[in-house]
Amino acid sequence: MTLLEVRGLSKSFGGLRAVDDVHFAVETGSIVGIIGPNGAGKTTCFNLVSRALPVTSGRILFDGQDVTALQAHQVARRGLARTFQSTTLFTEASVLDNVMVGYRQRTSAGVWDALLRSRRLAREEQDAQEAGRGILATVGLADLADRTAGSLTQEQQKRLAIAVALVAGPRLLLLDEPSAGINAEQTRDLIALIESIAAGGVTVLLIEHQMQVVMHLCQRIMVLDYGRKIAEGTPDEIRRDPAVLEAYLGHT
Repeated sequence: MTLLEVRGLSKSFGGLRAVDDVHFAVETGSIVGIIGPNGAGKTTCFNLVSRALPVTSGRILFDGQDVTALQAHQVARRGLARTFQSTTLFTEASVLDNVMVGYRQRTSAGVWDALLRSRRLAREEQDAQEAGRGILATVGLADLADRTAGSLTQEQQKRLAIAVALVAGPRLLLLDEPSAGINAEQTRDLIALIESIAAGGVTVLLIEHQMQVVMHLCQRIMVLDYGRKIAEGTPDEIRRDPAVLEAYLGHT
């Protein structure tokens, strides 16, 4: 079953065509990678799919529904979550509080609930605490719940960013350069974490520069170059594709 389908996706910034007529699909339960040289349009593609940017042309279908005109919070409520290339956290807040912020989209308490300290607010705060501690255990940070996010290592902050994205229970998780800035051993641990997330029923679409990560994790890989899709296939097919070797792999 197709969870995400992108049809003719394009994005222009003035005279620059950052994403140019890109088509691809992500099947439910799969791990799909997007690779390409710097400036190929990978993160712009993520920003379009997650609705952080408006599209110039094309359509985005999530779970069979056209979400092209929706805003980021609306598509997030439908089950799409993402991380960013530069880890974005509330560094002075606790690890648990950061995750509880990610849970906020699942709550319905409003201003009056906060002013009156309603039962609904108390129940949702308890639910957020329980969900937050549960997801911290999933990403291996349960013992660090009360630490400030800014005191964590780079690798721990990446795990926390994934926890913030996961706590709302998404069906599709977009990971932007998850292994950037961490060492080989930490990368192996991160690969195991992503595999466990996928095994738990979350579909994963990731951007990654480290080829060993992409080749190990992904069932299918799409290659972008100058905003256009130049190849798509299994890891073995991508390894042998002449256009990929020329545009990307041959430059590493």
